[in-house]
Amino acid sequence: MATDAVEDGTTSRVLRLQTIVRLRWLAVGGQSITVIVTAFWLRFPLPLIACCALIALLAWVNAYLTIRYPPTHRLQPPAAFALLGIDLAQLTALLFITGGLANPFAPLVCVPVIISSASQPKLHSIGLAILAIFGITALAFTPFPLPWYSGVELLIPTVLTAGFWFAIISTTTFAAFYTYRVSLEASELSEALSATELVLQREKHLSQLDGLAAAAAHELGTPLATISVVAKEMERELGNDPRFGEDVQLLRSQSERCRDILRRLTTLSSENEPHMRHMPLSSLIEEVMAPHREFGIEISLVENGDRAHEPVGNRNAGILYGLGNLLENAVDYAKTEVTVTVSHTPDVVSVTIEDDGDGYAPDILSRIGEPYVTKRQKDDSAGGLGLGLFIAKTLLERSGARLTFENSTAKPGARVSVEWPRLLMDTKLAK
Repeated sequence: MATDAVEDGTTSRVLRLQTIVRLRWLAVGGQSITVIVTAFWLRFPLPLIACCALIALLAWVNAYLTIRYPPTHRLQPPAAFALLGIDLAQLTALLFITGGLANPFAPLVCVPVIISSASQPKLHSIGLAILAIFGITALAFTPFPLPWYSGVELLIPTVLTAGFWFAIISTTTFAAFYTYRVSLEASELSEALSATELVLQREKHLSQLDGLAAAAAHELGTPLATISVVAKEMERELGNDPRFGEDVQLLRSQSERCRDILRRLTTLSSENEPHMRHMPLSSLIEEVMAPHREFGIEISLVENGDRAHEPVGNRNAGILYGLGNLLENAVDYAKTEVTVTVSHTPDVVSVTIEDDGDGYAPDILSRIGEPYVTKRQKDDSAGGLGLGLFIAKTLLERSGARLTFENSTAKPGARVSVEWPRLLMDTKLAK
């Protein structure tokens, strides 16, 4: 659901009112300075009252918004569209009475559109861009001349006016599209990294539950032993009593059952036990493979390297999740078999996952590593990669791994290679 929202551009991107207010005060100041310099220093003939009225209108709206709403108020897309539309209309009107496209400040019409493209949904930005195009077109037909030296009539050729129109339209379109794409990619990356952090926290939380359960079992052991002793004494005294005998026997049987449960809990891992915090490479791979063996796809393990000298590293939740996700993708798109090849040398530790499916689609292969890559091949057989792969890649790279995605050359299918420097996967070398 979130992926679809990002792709179609309907993700709600909320703009802070204070941002628009500050930009507007900057516009009010810049317009005021420009009018003052033009009218009183350059002494160009200027519709001063109309210009001041338009600038005062923008300042009044800005002051009203500042008083009416708190600085932390956030604008929903329709409200932001309305305010940016007012900015566009005010600027267009100011340019219309001061020479239209001949005014050197005419390209500023694109600013509200760029702001919308960076912060608002796509449809709202397109609507504002259409309004800007209409405004720019109106500027080309303004009857008001460009303020110039007294007694000198500055005539702009029609061809040059058409060139100004085309240049401003092109600038607005290109800048808006570029800003939208950059903002969208940043938003996608931010959301994907947030999801990555949540997954990593969940994996760490699950890995810590065993230790918490074992600690709880140790803490409950003493009071439960006391209950068991008292229950035995009560059974010896009241076991033949028809009123209490059955209840006492039930109490003792349930206390024994609790002891059995706690006994099993104490066998679970504890984070303070070094032999459970550290695991050999073969154990790590087996833990990754175990959940995926029951889906009708054969998973073969090939080990290259001396088992006696295999690396022993920390139990890393990110590595377990990342390799598990890669293996799950391979199982999803394999036809009959997935091969996991584990290799270790004195310098490098690598894990290669290969399937006998149809491989990655060329357009997907070139984009692997980007979040929300969900397009599949036309036959819907392989190449469907989404946020899960981005999370897996991010977690594995965070652990120091280098990933390579490719299609197998010897046989059909996809291949993913994950490689670490041995120093990062072997606690003995890390010391």
